[in-house]
Amino acid sequence: MENIPLAEKLRPNNFVEFFGQEHLVGSNGILKKLIESDQFVSLILWGPPGSGKTSLAKIIANLTKSHFVHFSAVVVSLSDVRKVVSQAKERLKAYNQKTILFLDEIHRFNKAQQDALLPHVEDGSIVLIGATTENPSFEVIGPLLSRCRVLVLNQLTAKDLDKIIERGLNFLKRSIKPEARQFLIESANGDARVILNTLEIASKLKKGKVFYLKDIEEALQRHSLMYDRLGEEHYNTISAFIKSMRASDVDAALYYLARMVEAGEDPLFIARRMVVFSSEDIGMAQPTALVVANEIFRACETIGYPECQENLAHGVVYLCLAKKDRSAYNAYFKALEDVKKYANLPIPLNILNAPTKLMKDLGYGQGYEKYTKESLLPEKLKGKKYY
Repeated sequence: MENIPLAEKLRPNNFVEFFGQEHLVGSNGILKKLIESDQFVSLILWGPPGSGKTSLAKIIANLTKSHFVHFSAVVVSLSDVRKVVSQAKERLKAYNQKTILFLDEIHRFNKAQQDALLPHVEDGSIVLIGATTENPSFEVIGPLLSRCRVLVLNQLTAKDLDKIIERGLNFLKRSIKPEARQFLIESANGDARVILNTLEIASKLKKGKVFYLKDIEEALQRHSLMYDRLGEEHYNTISAFIKSMRASDVDAALYYLARMVEAGEDPLFIARRMVVFSSEDIGMAQPTALVVANEIFRACETIGYPECQENLAHGVVYLCLAKKDRSAYNAYFKALEDVKKYANLPIPLNILNAPTKLMKDLGYGQGYEKYTKESLLPEKLKGKKYY
């Protein structure tokens, strides 16, 4: 047990011990309902580091009495997965026990690897739980995404982190000064693992029973505040990068780009956000920005490091200097608000197709040419302006 990290020792075994994600595990949480109704399906857990993805997967396995297999997509091979599937089929047949295959960092699996999972998820040989810090819409193939339910995990709140600190302190038989506790919460950036790792390091560095601010500061430095592709600096740096481009600050944007490139960040991760930025922030002010951003993405995909850093730099300068206009972005989300608010409002008859005589007789498609200057929105929204 001595070599097991504190975060692993304190990993929750049930929802009572799990802190945060009330929308998933609370009294009306979807996970609880799925388990209680015995309608459990394959899942994609999408959320920031330290938000509880692995813990939730293990709790699900415990509560459903399923066999649990944990792989990281970074190191696992398809032959490993096939072996698990073969054993899962035998286990299901012999003992009627399901197997949960937890695939951490599923976004690291390429298309062919994800394709190979499809038939086994489809026929129920395994229950797949994939975990990712990246948007699954971009990183998980459509056919696999359609066979899984995507659950979004939020960054843990200060209240959640405070409970985790208390649990760690109780285990270590230590206490902490209020200012040190607050500093630890602020420094953790919503990551439970950072909290527990820091407390563990502090307990090894400090012989006394009370942690002071200086003890937590030293432990955090030992924990390393360097850029971590799966840690807080990953999100801090990409955020600073986007905001610098939004502010047209070329020098700052290039600096944050260089930090990410030097740290070995996936160039497609950077380029993908540049594509989004071109529509979200530049939009109609310079529509060709989307073309440029897509070409940058394509160049990174084709060339790779080290040369594609030059393409990224070229694209960053272009996007920074381009005029900005969020009107299309804002207009769409205003329209989306009404879609969510009013659901499927009846579409005006004059703009519906009329492929059959009955539909023509009912007025489908009639008078469309006459109404080209009139609002074609549903009756309830007539005349509403989004753009």
